Amino acid sequence: MPDVIFTTRMDALRTRMAETNTDLVALGPSTHMEWLSGVNPHGDERPVMLLVSRDKAGFLMPSLNADSAAQMTDLPFFTWRDDEGPAEALADLLAYLGTDVLTDPSIVIDETMRADFAFRLTDALPTQYRRFTDDTVGLLRSRKDASEKAAIKAAHLLNDDAVRIAFDSLREGMTERDVQDIIRAHYKANGATPEFTIVGFGANGAFPHHHTGDTNLGRDTAVLIDTGCRLDGYPSDMTRCGFFGTPSEEYQKVFGVVELAVQAAVAAAKPGAKARDIDGAARGVITDAGYGDLFLHRTGHGLGVDVHEPPYITATSDVVLETGNVFSIEPGIYVAGQFGVRLEEIVILTESGNEVFSEMPRAMVNRPA
Repeated sequence: MPDVIFTTRMDALRTRMAETNTDLVALGPSTHMEWLSGVNPHGDERPVMLLVSRDKAGFLMPSLNADSAAQMTDLPFFTWRDDEGPAEALADLLAYLGTDVLTDPSIVIDETMRADFAFRLTDALPTQYRRFTDDTVGLLRSRKDASEKAAIKAAHLLNDDAVRIAFDSLREGMTERDVQDIIRAHYKANGATPEFTIVGFGANGAFPHHHTGDTNLGRDTAVLIDTGCRLDGYPSDMTRCGFFGTPSEEYQKVFGVVELAVQAAVAAAKPGAKARDIDGAARGVITDAGYGDLFLHRTGHGLGVDVHEPPYITATSDVVLETGNVFSIEPGIYVAGQFGVRLEEIVILTESGNEVFSEMPRAMVNRPA
């Protein structure tokens, strides 16, 4: 029998399908499929889909994957072998879903699905009404429930410990990779898997997506650590900055501006606010301080099963935020050739405002050289 959480999510999707006049939702092997059903099979060139109508659902699945995937769900499988091809199995699945699906349906297609899978489906249906998952699965995923909130919190508490240990371990001559290894070892020792780790020494911190490398730590050097793990299916994401040795006046000034930008954005983050309002709160502080051209990216991104998912906190987004939305607030200032400062929190919107998942202070971490 399926986990009750997947039954609840399927019911919520069908309610949303009725509200949006949607006849069919088609998901490929993706985190959308995993979130809705608990199934996320190996994805290759063989067509795999979960198709959901107003009252039925079923999988198109290669035979070689079916037995394994069936352990996770009691939804029916319409299987096909390599020597047969998927056309007949897909036709059988569509017929099973009913006449509403077969007669000019309004369909939602997983935006992460392979194009050849999507075309195979649309070629089999007489419809001109198709869109992506923004107002169905995507919208539901953005509203985190209590179990998701607890999982994300646990991942962040573990992340806090890893980052504290990393800053405490700074020694002259060590490389960025050495720090990365310390962080990832802590994740693994506590039952988590590394999701990503950026360690930037000195000028490397001015690259927002720096690739952690073999740069050595010298005296009086800025250190940026942006890292996350995955624990029980959900990730963490946090950035903290500090200095190995004596921080320069300019670094301290920039750090202070970024901290004020985080505070402004956190204060603006509440149900009913538009995503652009939060970006504007952070960006306004940095622009007023004279560093606007050095804030090189959006203020944040949603976080859930994926580290990056809706809602996106950008200057152009009119998305109205809701209770249960989880997203990052991570303004930064990047001084080319010198250093970068980015401070990042993940927040969840509550009825009264928001909660921050990390419990590690954002204050500058200053380690003596």
